[in-house]
Amino acid sequence: MRKLVLLLALLLPLKRVNADDLTRLQIHVTNERGKPVDRATVIVKFVSGRSLKALGLKKARLSWELKSTQEGMAKIPGIPKGKILIQINAKNYQTFGDTFDIDEDERVVDIVLKDPQSQYSAHDH
Repeated sequence: MRKLVLLLALLLPLKRVNADDLTRLQIHVTNERGKPVDRATVIVKFVSGRSLKALGLKKARLSWELKSTQEGMAKIPGIPKGKILIQINAKNYQTFGDTFDIDEDERVVDIVLKDPQSQYSAHDH
């Protein structure tokens, strides 16, 4: 019984978070030919927006790192709305990084990865 009361006491502060303050983010990763990029490392970080105190949170998960699916999708549930940094690394593609202002309750961000650039060397001439 004590464990149940303790668990409820820990979870009650989480209820103060208004769902309107969080966003569900989906990131769709494709290449320049429109094909999905699977197993891309997707890093998402909350940069700025409403303070955690205003959201009723002392601590919250503000960064995620996951892999894209075979369909090129990565789903981030419940990150605070505001400015969000998205970085994507995938083998045989240029690294992508940019910030996005996210104010919607749910959003799909389409990212197109570019092929690597040719490398030049002064030693080849």
